[in-house]
Amino acid sequence: MTRLRPRRRLGRVKETGHRRSLSDVPAGAGWEYGLDRAVHTAAADREAPVVITFENVSKRYPDGTVALDDLSLECLTGKTTVLVGTSGSGKTTAVRMINRLVEPTSGRILIDGEDVRARPAAQLRRGIGYVIQQVGLFPHRTIVDNIATVPYLVGWDKRRARARALELMETVGLPATMAKRYPHQLSGGQQQRVGVARALAADPPILLMDEPFSAVDPVVRGELQQEFLRLQQELEKTIVFVTHDIDEAIKLGDRVAVLRIGGKLVQLATPEHLLAEPADDFVESFLGYDRGFRRLSFFEAKSLSLREPKTALRGAGAGAIGGPFLVVDDHRRPLGWALREGDINRRLLPIGHTFRPDRDSMRAALDSAVLSPLGVAIGVDAEGALVGIADQTELAAAIRALNDDEGG
Repeated sequence: MTRLRPRRRLGRVKETGHRRSLSDVPAGAGWEYGLDRAVHTAAADREAPVVITFENVSKRYPDGTVALDDLSLECLTGKTTVLVGTSGSGKTTAVRMINRLVEPTSGRILIDGEDVRARPAAQLRRGIGYVIQQVGLFPHRTIVDNIATVPYLVGWDKRRARARALELMETVGLPATMAKRYPHQLSGGQQQRVGVARALAADPPILLMDEPFSAVDPVVRGELQQEFLRLQQELEKTIVFVTHDIDEAIKLGDRVAVLRIGGKLVQLATPEHLLAEPADDFVESFLGYDRGFRRLSFFEAKSLSLREPKTALRGAGAGAIGGPFLVVDDHRRPLGWALREGDINRRLLPIGHTFRPDRDSMRAALDSAVLSPLGVAIGVDAEGALVGIADQTELAAAIRALNDDEGG
């Protein structure tokens, strides 16, 4: 059965560069690697070049606190690796070790095979984008100059740096009219977009993101997550993303690393594998009781067999005997349910919401059925016109078939 990965470009992308050693690249230029892109399979993941490697990394403080315990982890080129866990699990410590804001007690962190300690910390950081929860914009600088911070540091002239900043404002969805504003004149979501643009300004191949969306409201957070997915599909950076939200991890990550208190890695897996086979009771508890429902996000609704319901045109009566009828308009767009013919031109029962079989997941289809007062999922096309329906029994059979295919 085909898995749904709507946010990722499938297939192998042509190589865009020559693999070079970290030491071959001038400071601030950003490192170039062989950007082999692979389809999202376990075999392809093993073949992809590794750009960030943790080798038995630990962090212990003088008071005996263990922030990270013998972490070994590979973050693959052009993919998003999400570190997720409860407070005190060491996820922020781990990401801050990559750009040497925190030094390990033992072990090594490698970028393209070279220890990060082989370079001066300031020089290292200019080749790595960094986005944090509270953004950290300079309040006395305009938006365009905030974004141009790293280009200024590495010697770009003002015209070139500001041109790059304006280009990135468009990339992250900010109008150019905001360029001369100051951070306090922007909303929290807009400030976070500026933070992402600043991290991308010198075009670094690596982007570190430490709970970047946790300080905004749920609506803005959802918008920023969608923007993140769009940018990653376009730019294909190597991203290490920290969050405490398992739903965010599953939505954004190519691979998810689950850590427990004391900085111990419990499981590293693709989101789908994580939901299907949690490594232990801790991971299962952390995922929650609806992991089976969330797992349906990885299967395409186009595999679902839809049937034509009894329909009625609003104002024209029913075309069949008996009910219920799905009432539609002149363009076959669903309006609501009528339990009997006499209800067609009266107040209708709501449909819940529709789903797109050509685009949406089985999770969206099941959600449509759950929210429907009749337990029926309604599929529509790009124009909102009726394609067909499936009830909860039919959806359950389709889900069983998916599980059988997985087991086979």
